[in-house]
Parts: sequence; structure tokens; C-alpha cells
Amino acid sequence: MFKKKPNIKPLAPLRSSDRRKIADQIIADYKIEVPRNDELGTEKDEQASQASAIGAFRNALLPENALSARFTTTAGPNLSPVSGTVYVGSYEGAEQRIIWFKMEERFLPTVYTLWRHPQLVPLLHTPDFVLQKLRSGAPLMTPGLARGPPFPSKAIKGAVVAIASLEKPSVPMVVGVCEIDISKLQEVQGAKGHAVRGEHWDGDEIWAWSSGGKPGASPPDEIEGWDIDGGHAALREGVGSLAIDDHEEDADEGGVPLEKGVEDTQKVEPHNEYVEGEDPQSYEKEIEDEKPLSTKEIDDAFQKAFIFGVQHHRNTHKSEPRQGLNFPIHQSLVISNFVLPYLPIFTPTQAASLQMKKTSWKNAKKFIKALDKQKLLRSKDRDGGECVVLDIDFDHAAVTSFVPYRLPRKETQAADSGGGGGGKPVIAGASGDDSIGQRLNKLNLYKPKEQLSPIFETADASVKGFYLPAELRQIVATYIESENLISDKNKRLVNLNPILANAVFDGNSSLDREVIAKGTVPRDALNERMLQACSPFWLILRNDETRESAKPKAGNGPKVQIVLETRTGNKTVTKLSGVETFHISPQSLAEELQKACASSTSVGQLVGSSPKNPVQEIMVQGPQKDVVIKALEKRGVNRQWVEILDKTKGKKK
Repeated sequence: MFKKKPNIKPLAPLRSSDRRKIADQIIADYKIEVPRNDELGTEKDEQASQASAIGAFRNALLPENALSARFTTTAGPNLSPVSGTVYVGSYEGAEQRIIWFKMEERFLPTVYTLWRHPQLVPLLHTPDFVLQKLRSGAPLMTPGLARGPPFPSKAIKGAVVAIASLEKPSVPMVVGVCEIDISKLQEVQGAKGHAVRGEHWDGDEIWAWSSGGKPGASPPDEIEGWDIDGGHAALREGVGSLAIDDHEEDADEGGVPLEKGVEDTQKVEPHNEYVEGEDPQSYEKEIEDEKPLSTKEIDDAFQKAFIFGVQHHRNTHKSEPRQGLNFPIHQSLVISNFVLPYLPIFTPTQAASLQMKKTSWKNAKKFIKALDKQKLLRSKDRDGGECVVLDIDFDHAAVTSFVPYRLPRKETQAADSGGGGGGKPVIAGASGDDSIGQRLNKLNLYKPKEQLSPIFETADASVKGFYLPAELRQIVATYIESENLISDKNKRLVNLNPILANAVFDGNSSLDREVIAKGTVPRDALNERMLQACSPFWLILRNDETRESAKPKAGNGPKVQIVLETRTGNKTVTKLSGVETFHISPQSLAEELQKACASSTSVGQLVGSSPKNPVQEIMVQGPQKDVVIKALEKRGVNRQWVEILDKTKGKKK
């Protein structure tokens, strides 16, 4: 509903009494059992202890700093006016965000609230490509429901629910209202009709709102307490104490992108049922009716995928020592590089079945040990219980005789949204990279404004053209000579005539008034003001491309952004974005960085980038700034075109 920006009136602080009433109403509406506070200890203080617990729980749901404001927007096919109230607050250590909104006397949480409060509402799941459609305003169709039946018992008609993807099953991304009694569904394959009406999702205007003007916050990689069965016990345990971290085992938990999902995430749905006034395209036909795979079939699929991955890597890296691998390799990299990309996943049912936890091994370590017993690789346990691969037998008979099968199309540009490490695993050596060795030339161009026309006409130059700084200086020099404006006393000074003074110095600043009063200006200062009087444009020319064949783009020249930041604990990650402008494929660059850094990498849509023209973000585990810069220089990117932000030290380089 909030795909278009709502009209939000000025915020006002909530009175303490109103805040308590609202919190109590939320507790009653969502049937939350308020936890007892036993810290006060004795039986005679039981009443005070309970009051303290209720107060703390109210603050957890609606912080003391909460603000409210009325909003108006439109919804439905007829764009009917809708009004309500938004509630803004900041949880500890976080920026102010919209955490609740109220419509028709009903309070709905935003994703920021759900990320803080596990099990606040029933959690439903759907394949990732369906989630992408929900982000465009489409309702969740009944065939799109996954991981059931059975479904949560509280997911009844009219109930508020959250929706997560199968790839990140513990992270709610959509808030909606059930249009049917989902809890009573016996099957979903072949069913028709709407299941959930989306009201809010990560990426909409409510998510993007910020008191400081910052883009919406990235979702966590995992939230403890959400992806489990049970009631509100997890909420009571999880309020304010969620552990959000990078998990190296993430790659073990799912398959590769669905074929349909790749096509869908590379484009934005043209219509939004609840905003644009037209029905979104149905995706019911994309969900096939098939039976879940057995454990033996899942085991066979994983073993064949590993052999397929090893054979493909062997064939594409024949000339490199040890096939270009730097051993030892962590188990998660083996899974993400040699298994997940080669699983035959084409449907949601296959995506739900082909997961490591549904194999007979249950986890990556036991799977690696099983491969070790078959002599396909050699592994070793490290301190802490993790497993590394010391070598892979690329000449094993099972590898050399393997017959490849058809695979889903690889996802290259449309990785999962959300940033913050939520991208797809990178397939090592999966594609060529024609950006290596390319020659790039970045040009800063300037287009003169209309008031400069007399100056350019004198130099026989068009005011509608695009000029380099050196070309502008020559035009200015031609005008000065033609009008005989060089000072007799100092050759570096230029006498101002009315045309030059009106075109370049508007007299609004004290410096302008001083220059006009003196009647002269240094030549360098005049050239600088000429640049300021023009509109900036830029071009990036590749190899033999010329200015005449390319169209300049407005604005200052782009830069590649490198961000180093520390995540939960002491883990450092390096994020890289903006490489597409320099004719570099994010997926191909991520593949090289994975190999060069001996670390896991992922590619995902940069948070805040436009869905119609998404910018991809590469995330590399570890502080890999120097390796990233070296890889960029191989692709023709000048070091001066790179901007580095080191958040681990709190300063900009």
C-alpha cells in the first residue's frame, strides 16, 4: 500500500498516558502474554514487580521517545483515499523509524518492529521470486505458500501475518492481512485465490522513511526466535536481545535461484493492485503441482551436484595449477561453489526440498565427511569443530565420467534485495570477464547555460554543446582577445565588460560585488567561475569509444564505493558498489575476489537503489580493500575514481 509516498503531517510527541494505552491495546490485540519480572525478588513486592515488567514490555513495543502523525494515501483499484496514523520511535542503538501504523482502529507493525520482536505475528513463507512480486504490491496467492501445511494456527482470516522468503526464513520482509483461513489449508498446490493482502514491505515508502533522511535499514541475515514453532515465548526471550550475525553456514540452508525468479527479479512489475489501480500479473502458473522429494532423492541430488561442480571447475580451469584453488577451503565455500549452483532447482517444491538440512547428513560437515569416504576429496577438522577441504580429486572416475544435466539459468544481475550480505552465493569460475584489460577514460564535461550565449557566439561555439574544462578555457580566452579585455597593467587580470559581468558574476555574494566594483578579475578565477556557471555532465568511454558516439549523463562523475564495516562481533566485511557504470559485471568481479581473497562473496541489490535501475553490491568477507582496488585497476578503474569509507575506524579515506 505504501509503494507511493504517503502525505505525513508533522510529528508530535506521544503523551505518556496515550503511549501506555496504545501499548496495552497492542498487547491485547496480538494476545501477547506479558513476561513477569522476577528481578525485584520477594513475594510482597509481587505487585510492584509486575508493574515494572509491564512498563518494560510497553517500552519494548513502543519506546518512550515515540512520536505520532496522521497520514493520507490512496489504495485499491479506484485509488480510494486512505488515512491513518504512523508511530515513530527508535529502539536502543538504532535510528528513528516508523515502527507501527494504524488504519481503521487496527495497529500493524512495520518490519523494523518484527525484526526486534520474534513471533509477534504468525510467520508464513514463500519462494524468493514470489517475494519479489509481493514487493511490487501483488497479493500472496494461495499456491505461493511454502513450508506447509500445516501452517501457523493463528494465521486465520483477518489476522496480521508476516512473510519471509525460503532463502532467509527467519527474517520477515512483508506485513499483510490474511484474506482466507490459512491455518485450515490442507494443500496449496493447485489452489487458487488470494491468501494474504500485503500492507507493508521492506523497500516501500514507510520502510524508507527516516528522521535523518537516511535510506531504509538493511534486514539482518538471521533473527533468532522467528523461524520456529510456538507461541510468544520466543518474543518474551527475544525482546531487545536479538543476535544478528554473519553465519558461514548460510549457504548450507538452501538451493540456487529459481529459473523463473531470475526473470522476475530483473524487472519491476508494471502495475500495483493497491496503488496503481490495476491488477498485478498472477504467478499461479509458475508454481507446479508436484510431490516433495524423498531423502534419498535429495541425497542423490546433492552428491551429483558436487560431482557436476567439480567437473565444471576442472574443465574451466585446466591450465591453472590445482585448478586455480587455494587449499584449504572452508566447508561453506565448497557448498556455495561446488554444490548449490549445480542443484537442479526449477520449481518452489524443489527449492523447498533441496536443502542441506533435509538430507540424511543434515549439515555441511557430515556431507563433506561422506565425500571424503568416497575419496572425492580430503578433509580435516579444525579447532572449534569446523571442517576444511585439503584437496579435491578432479581426476576421480565419478568426475571424469559424469554426464552433465540441465541447470536453471544463472543469476547474474538480479540478486536478492536488502543488502547487508543477503545476496546470492557466487559461482567460482562460472563466466568469462571481458572487463579485464579494458581501457577506460572518464570525462568531466560542462554544458553552458543560456546567459553564456554571447561569450560562446563570439568564439563560434554552440551553447548547446558539451565541453572539457580545457575547451572552456580556450573559449574564454578567445572572447577576451576579441573584446580586448586584457588589463594593460597586469596581463593576468581581465577587465569586466557588462556581458561578462552579468553572465558570470551575479552580484549575490560579497565576493561578486567586490569583483564588479574593482572591474577586473584574475584569469584563473574567471575560468573557475565559468565552470560554475555551466551544468556538469560526465562520460565513461571504453576502449576505442569516442565522445561523439556516447551520450553524456547529467551530474558529477560517479565513483566506485568501497565500504569497510564491522558486523556483530569482530567480523569485518568489505562492500563494493557502483562498478556497473565502469562496464564491470558485479558477478564476474565477485568470482575473482572470492578466489583472490580465499573468502566467501555474495552479490545483492544495494539497499536504497531504484528497483527500475538497481545497483548491485558485492560483499566480501574480511578487510579486503587492497585486493578490491587491485582488481578494479585490472579493469581500467583509476584509483582516483574510488571512494573508500572505513566504518571500522570511523573515518573517511
